[in-house]
Amino acid sequence: MFEGTLKIRDKEIPRILLGTSPFIAAAQFGHRARLYYLDLYQHPENILKIIKKSYNLGIKGVQLVPYKPVVEAVNEAISDGCNLEIVGTIRPGKEDKDIKLLSQMEACAMLLHADITDRYEWDFIADKIQQIKDSNAIPGLVTHRPFETTEKLLKSPILNLFDIYMVPISKIGYIMDTMEFGAPERANFRELIKNLGKKIIAKKVLAAGVLKPEEAFDYLSSLDYVDMVAVGIASEDEATETFKLLFSDKYR
Repeated sequence: MFEGTLKIRDKEIPRILLGTSPFIAAAQFGHRARLYYLDLYQHPENILKIIKKSYNLGIKGVQLVPYKPVVEAVNEAISDGCNLEIVGTIRPGKEDKDIKLLSQMEACAMLLHADITDRYEWDFIADKIQQIKDSNAIPGLVTHRPFETTEKLLKSPILNLFDIYMVPISKIGYIMDTMEFGAPERANFRELIKNLGKKIIAKKVLAAGVLKPEEAFDYLSSLDYVDMVAVGIASEDEATETFKLLFSDKYR
C-alpha cells in the first residue's frame, strides 16, 4: 500500500513516515500526553531508540516537528547511520527559525503547520512557501480542517504554489471538521481532494490510539487519494507491531 518512495519534483520521499506527535507529548493523547512528556520528550535517548527500531523495520522517513529533543534524537540517529529523509513541519510563530533549521538538516520537504494554513492568510502563506522553495525543499501545507480548508484552497491564490497536503484521515473521523469521511458521504471529500491535485499525506490515522493498526490500515487501503502516511509511535514494541503489519503481504 505504501511501500517505497514517491517522487515529487526532484525528491524521492518515503511513503511511510515516522510521526513525532508522541515525542512532543501532543495534547491529542489526553492523559497519555503527560506520560509521553516524562518518558519521551524529557528523554531524547528513548526517542532515539524508537527511531532506530523503526528504521531497522524499514521506515526511512520522519515527519519532524522540530522541538529540541526530537531534533537531537533525529540528528543522533543520522549520525549513527540511519539515512533518514526529513519531512519537516514549520511551527506558527517560529517560521523563519524552523525553515533555517530544517534547511540545515537537509529536509526534503517542509509543511506549514495547520495553525498557519487554517488562518487563510494567503499572502503570508505564499511568502513562507517561497522561503521553503528557496531552501531547496518541497513545500506543503497541513490542515486540521480538511473539509473547510480544502474548499478554500481550491479558490485561493496559492493553489498552484505547493505540492504536498497533510490531512487527518481516520475511520472514525478523529479531529476532522466534517462527517464527509464516513460512508457514504466521503465521496464528496474524495472529489475535493482529487480536484486539489496534491500529494496527500494521511496523519492521525490511528486516532490517537483509539483504532487498532489493522483497522486503521484497512480503512486507508480503501481510499484511492492517499499517497503517503505518517504514523506516530510511542515505544519500540509499538513500532514492531505497527510497521511489521504495514509491510505485511496484506497491504502490498
